[in-house]
Amino acid sequence: MNAERVIEISSLNKSFGDFKALKNVDLDVSLGERIVICGPSGSGKSTLIRCVNGLEHYDSGSITVDGIALSAPRGVERVRAEVGMVFQQFNLFPHLSVIENLTLGPMKARGLSRKDAEALAMTYLERVRIPEQALKRPRDLSGGQQQRVAIARSLCMKPKIMLFDEPTSALDPEMISEVLDVMVELAQEGMTMLVVTHEMGFARKVADRMVFMDGGEIVETGTPSTVFEAPKSQRFKTFLDKILQH
Repeated sequence: MNAERVIEISSLNKSFGDFKALKNVDLDVSLGERIVICGPSGSGKSTLIRCVNGLEHYDSGSITVDGIALSAPRGVERVRAEVGMVFQQFNLFPHLSVIENLTLGPMKARGLSRKDAEALAMTYLERVRIPEQALKRPRDLSGGQQQRVAIARSLCMKPKIMLFDEPTSALDPEMISEVLDVMVELAQEGMTMLVVTHEMGFARKVADRMVFMDGGEIVETGTPSTVFEAPKSQRFKTFLDKILQH
């Protein structure tokens, strides 16, 4: 594992009105590390990764991504250039074709020509195994295919880090594996990943470290083998028992 830290989160706090979503959260992520964040609904896990690329503003603490402080001038803009994010919902532009969805970012943000952007897009559509869908609209694809397009769109921006916010939760069960297979391949290629998910099979296969959150706090961290075999906290044990029964 490369010791270079690419994400440093320190004493992070975030509230929505009277609800404290994050309470003094500390988390460091090394280059190439794959971290799975899990926890019950409302535990703060999605809020945490949304803070990493500036989709949520935190109240206090600090976040540094690839040496860039989010609070620095143009910090959010610079961080987003290094970080890709895949959401529960696919967030594709419905009026654009698949390849147009993929080329928009590289052309606008990276200054690529249409020809170069389309070549890049096809490379990543092949990477997620749906190049034949390039000219279709998102509505003509299955949920699993749309999520793979969303992953390819993020990859077209050549991110250093990928964030996944429950990327399979909106999918039918038979479509989940096709998305997880792509994510496993990304992990095996060394992509730095923060993944919010309840897919414990994926966590066992891919994660270097698991982070369990509850009540806005990181309750427990450890390797998958350690936490699955002997969770330290009762809260994590109860959570795992419920998840693994399904």
